Amino acid sequence: MITIKKPEYKGKIATDLRDVIVKSAQMYKDKPRYIYKQKRRECVFTYNDFLNEMNAIGTAFIKLGIGGATIAVIGDTHPSYVTTYYATVNGNGIIVPLDKELKDEEIVGFINKSHASAVVYTECYNNRMALLADSLPDVRYFIPIEASTERTQCERILPFSKLVETGMAALESGDRTYLDIEIDMDKTCALLFTSGTTGTSKGVMLSQRNLTAATNSSCMSMYHVNEKSRLVSVLPIHHTYEMTCGHLAAANIGATTFINDSIKYVIKNIESFKPTAMLFVPLFVETLHKKIWDTIEAKGMTKKVRAAMKLSNALRKVGIDLRKKIFADIHKTFGGCLESIVCGGAPLSQSLIDDFDAFGIPILNGYGITECAPLVSVNRLGMARSGSIGTPVENCEAKVVLDEGQDTGEILVKGENVMQGYYEDPAATAEVFTDDGWFRTGDVGYIDDDGYLYITGRKKNVIILSNGKNIYPEEIEEYISVIPEIKECVVVGRKNNSGETVITALVYADEDRTQGMARDDIYNLIKTQLNEVNKNLPLFKQIHELELRDTEFEKTTTKKIKRFKVR
Repeated sequence: MITIKKPEYKGKIATDLRDVIVKSAQMYKDKPRYIYKQKRRECVFTYNDFLNEMNAIGTAFIKLGIGGATIAVIGDTHPSYVTTYYATVNGNGIIVPLDKELKDEEIVGFINKSHASAVVYTECYNNRMALLADSLPDVRYFIPIEASTERTQCERILPFSKLVETGMAALESGDRTYLDIEIDMDKTCALLFTSGTTGTSKGVMLSQRNLTAATNSSCMSMYHVNEKSRLVSVLPIHHTYEMTCGHLAAANIGATTFINDSIKYVIKNIESFKPTAMLFVPLFVETLHKKIWDTIEAKGMTKKVRAAMKLSNALRKVGIDLRKKIFADIHKTFGGCLESIVCGGAPLSQSLIDDFDAFGIPILNGYGITECAPLVSVNRLGMARSGSIGTPVENCEAKVVLDEGQDTGEILVKGENVMQGYYEDPAATAEVFTDDGWFRTGDVGYIDDDGYLYITGRKKNVIILSNGKNIYPEEIEEYISVIPEIKECVVVGRKNNSGETVITALVYADEDRTQGMARDDIYNLIKTQLNEVNKNLPLFKQIHELELRDTEFEKTTTKKIKRFKVR
């Protein structure tokens, strides 16, 4: 066995989430923490601003009688969304970040279930939250970050600016109630409702200890990110991956983050802000990959670029790296300073990782789950291994219990990052923990001799063939997702006319590549390419049937396909 020595992390180790902001403000003072757009005007929010606003909000919550209470927050990414998060958890309260894409009945259900005393929301929710107020009788305050100029019947609305003024006035008068709170590291401080890909959302309970461990792990695994780094925030802020890595860890490191104001401007904003690192989910990587190659094809340069990639890779083997010069136009698309992309949230095709690496933009594929706050493992810069999701992060252990007669099994995790349990659901909590305290992730994979982790599928998605063989659809999907004419695909088990379960590919074709083609021609084209894929698969894993879809698959806001809705 080869021992993998991880690079030493020389940055700041946080003792709790208050320590993240207090010490960062001391070190970085008026350096921008966030750059964002407000009514088309570029605004700066410094590390000192962050500390002052956090303390003001926390103090105001106590003055209003909701200190240590449950606070829900919903909307777009905004500095005050993040300060609300910090102010709540550092006052021994419970923050409930909600998906802004939820339906009204889901928002009402989650807020009522969590017993939230206040809801803080960004401008996109001003009118909608006022309409939901009557269905939320236990909410004492509705707090819009940007108050509407329209008059409303709801007497419980308290503008965020008034909240901050209340806290500032108390602090100026010498009130240290919030500042002197002793943080309970093992009390629940965050309640995260899962995205519902299983059909039923659960409330994941995380403590300060969980989040602090995850913050430190993120900092140590992204050791190449430092106070000189620039990030662009594009993922939904309620998602644990974005919050932990992009906001908690980035603040501890001293980075500056540009908040993307619209998905349609993301390419323009990336090129303008010139980030050094990005956090993505696979859909963003796939979209950017497609844009790059569509541009190359439109210029008639595909063969030349492929030849340049081959030459560049050969030169790298003898110590000559010319990627930034050879592929300068591609680097310009990302602003010209991008050093890495950290990708998580769903499986990512290795062929895409290889392409970006050939261009000189390393993709560090990782793995996490909300219940682990969320980071479990990640590939480190300069230490990535093809096909893997890296090695376990600091403060976290992972092991695989092999299924009988199989070379894979369920991935189990233990560490300070692992959740306390599911909210008001002791039965579900007991089900996911072993007797000796390991968390059952539900993901299936294996660990190689050097400690690198690999995922082959999700336990609940397993297809059991008529011959008893177990097939994990994610593995097959990775093979077929590289077919250019396929935009989205899900592999399922279907009964054929003989009653046997056979592997079936459900495909939504790429409209740009199949424009003007008859449906039968699209079917035959993709079927031919699936047959080519089958040549590289063992017989029992081969795709037997193809079904074309007319619409995209329904997805979560983090762009995972809702498999439980696939029929």
